[in-house]
Amino acid sequence: MLSFDDRRKLPSLLLIDDDMVSREVTATVLTMNGFPVHTAVDGTSAIQLLGSKGGATGPIVADVILMDAQMPGLSGIELINKLRTITKARIIVISGSNPPEEIGAAADGFLLKPFSPEALDKLLGGSVTVSASGQPSRLDPNEPAISPETLAQFRAMMPASAVQEIYAAVVADLNKRTQALEAAIAKGNGDEVRRIGHAIKGGCGMAGALQAAKVGALFEEDAGDNESNHLDNRMALLADLRAATRNLERILESELSS
Repeated sequence: MLSFDDRRKLPSLLLIDDDMVSREVTATVLTMNGFPVHTAVDGTSAIQLLGSKGGATGPIVADVILMDAQMPGLSGIELINKLRTITKARIIVISGSNPPEEIGAAADGFLLKPFSPEALDKLLGGSVTVSASGQPSRLDPNEPAISPETLAQFRAMMPASAVQEIYAAVVADLNKRTQALEAAIAKGNGDEVRRIGHAIKGGCGMAGALQAAKVGALFEEDAGDNESNHLDNRMALLADLRAATRNLERILESELSS
């Protein structure tokens, strides 16, 4: 059993798995370790739970979605894309083997079945974030998502509402560029990957979005000795970019909301 500080609020989970035994055992173990868990038997049921037909009490709210990599019906990339349109939850792929490359690139992380609550906790909140490629995150947990100096300058120059609009625009742009990166990576278009990385580095650098700018610079470099290394590198960086975007969203909602 995990030993948690009583003051810590664990994220709520939505577990999507068509295998009844796997789903029920996983949900039971996670619940016993303090995680609030909702379950869905397939992608369509998950969309309904998160949408207007969630149930008697309305839609559910999930901080993290654990989805099996291969399910009948709505699944894989199509399911991830639909989930992105209705929730900001972090999407973690779970599978008994490594997921297809395109699914790993689209998700925010990967856990190999069977996984322990400790493995999930480490992935979500530990000192090392593991991407779908198995590589550790390159985001420095001690580096602020927004430069305090840049934020102070903005606040001295303009009203709070204008500062909020700037970072809301940065977040919206990052979400669009993340989708563009996914498409470029799926096509193996390294030039487009580097071009988008350059744009992220420049725009986020001007806004003082330090973490996102750093990831953009790494995309621009697009290091790797061969195609396999290139793909692993890009998959890890996609997870880092989503994490940096979520950090900006949290600041926008908590510190910059008017």
